[in-house]
Amino acid sequence: FRKGLRVHDNPALDAARRSAARVYPVFVLDPRYLRPDPAAPSPGSARAGVARVRFLLESLRDLDARLRRLGSRLLVLRARDDVSDAVCAALKDWNIGKLCFESDTEPYALARDKRVTDFAAASGIEVFSPVSHTLFDPAEIIEKNGGRPPLTYQSFVATAGEPPKPVMEKYSELPPIGDTGGYELLPVPKLEELGYGDLSQEYIPPFRGGETEALKRMRESLQDKEWVAKFEKPKGDPSAFLKPATTVLSPYLKFGCLSARYFYHCIQDVYRSTKTHTKPPVSLAGQLLWRDFFYTVSFGTPNFHQMEGNKICKQIPWRENGELFVAWRDGRTGYPWIDAIMIQLRKWGWMHHLARHSVACFLTRGDLVCMIYTIARCILFV
Repeated sequence: FRKGLRVHDNPALDAARRSAARVYPVFVLDPRYLRPDPAAPSPGSARAGVARVRFLLESLRDLDARLRRLGSRLLVLRARDDVSDAVCAALKDWNIGKLCFESDTEPYALARDKRVTDFAAASGIEVFSPVSHTLFDPAEIIEKNGGRPPLTYQSFVATAGEPPKPVMEKYSELPPIGDTGGYELLPVPKLEELGYGDLSQEYIPPFRGGETEALKRMRESLQDKEWVAKFEKPKGDPSAFLKPATTVLSPYLKFGCLSARYFYHCIQDVYRSTKTHTKPPVSLAGQLLWRDFFYTVSFGTPNFHQMEGNKICKQIPWRENGELFVAWRDGRTGYPWIDAIMIQLRKWGWMHHLARHSVACFLTRGDLVCMIYTIARCILFV
C-alpha cells in the first residue's frame, strides 16, 4: 500500500488474495514525508503539515482494522532513508513470489517503483501493478491521443470515453500472513510519536481519515439525489463553514480511501434515478473527469510541476518577495477573506475550490484582481 488505502475496488489486493496462500499487506513509513523538519513553517515535515500526516495515520489505522476483520493485518515498516530499499529487503527476506501494488504516475513514485520493479525482475519476482487511483490509465489516454496528452477538457473527455467498472467483489477473509522472520512490525504510530514537538495547540480537523469515513461521507452526499443532479460548478458557497458546500471527498480520493471509479459509478446510479441532471464539465461526475484530466496532462508533460522546462507553461518573470509570501502563507495579508482561507487551510488541510481560486489569484495576479473576483463571489452569495 502507498495510496489506495482501502479494501473496496483494490485490484492489487484482489489479485494478491486470489493467487497466493500467504499475503503480506505492507505499508512503509516514508521519511521523505514524515521526517520532522524544525525549519518548516508549522509542525510537521518539509512536505507535509500535521493535518496531512494526521489524516494519513487515521487512514492507516482504519485500513488495519478492516484488514483484521478479514483475518489479516497491516504490516507497518519504517524506512531509514529510501522506501525502495525497505521494500526490496522484505521481498528478499520473505521469499516473495509476486508483488502487487497500485500504479502511481507522480515523478517521485515512478523513480521509486522502478528501483523496486528492477529488483523484482532480477530476482524472478512477478509484478502486477494495475491502475486504480484514477478513472483511466493516463498512459492509455495519451496513446489514444497520438502520443500526446490532450490539453483541453473536451478533447480529454472525447478521447477517454467511459471508465472501467470498479472491482467490487466482496470477500470475507484474506489469506494469512506468512513468516516475517526477525522484522520489527510496528503499530501505526501516533502523531505525537513522530517527533513534531508540542502539538497541544494544534487544531484537530473535522475530517477524519480512512475508508470507513470516506464511504460514509460519500453515501451521505449521494442520499440527496436532487443536490447531486443539480450540482453545478462553480456555483456553491465557498464561505459555508458548518456544512461545506461540496462533498469534501477530495482528501479521501487523494489518499485512495475512496475509489474514484466506485464514486463515479455511484454518481451514475443517482443520475439514472433522476429525470434530468447537469453534465460535464460542471456536474459532480464532471469533477472526477477534471481530476483525471489533470493526472493525464501532468503524467504526459515533462517538468509539469515547475515553470522552467515546461513547454505548456507560460514563462513569467516572477517577482520574489519572501516577506509578502510568508504573509500570504500565514494568513497575515490584511485582507480578511484571503487570511480566513489560508488559516482554514492551515488548520483543516482543506479549502473550498472557489476559495482556492481566490488565494491563488491573490498570490499570482495581485490583490486587485483577486479582490474584484472575491467581491463578485460575495455578491452572488449575499
